Amino acid sequence: MDWYLKCLRQYADFNGRARRKEYWMFVLFNIIFAIVAGIIDGIIGLNLFSIIYPLVVLIPGLAVAVRRLHDIGKSGWYYLLILIPIIGFIIILIWFCREGETTTNQWGENPKQITI
Repeated sequence: MDWYLKCLRQYADFNGRARRKEYWMFVLFNIIFAIVAGIIDGIIGLNLFSIIYPLVVLIPGLAVAVRRLHDIGKSGWYYLLILIPIIGFIIILIWFCREGETTTNQWGENPKQITI
């Protein structure tokens, strides 16, 4: 949950790097909360939460995806590959599963080596 909250605190921070763990925990909690929103919408009979929740996490989701690309040494603009049907998704998925660069790159220090 700490990783999810970290992404929400860095709401529109497109600078820096994000570890794999940070990105995938954010994705996991987004899936869980989207399912809960769908269940709540089913109970109350409105599509209120299923529409509002994705809008709320859109910017933090883009920000953590860009920071994840920075971690592997790619520009955030590469995220636009997701617009290419199937192939773009596969490329982005492979990149998001890769280990980040172990050294400092132009977007900052290795987040695994930074002590809090």
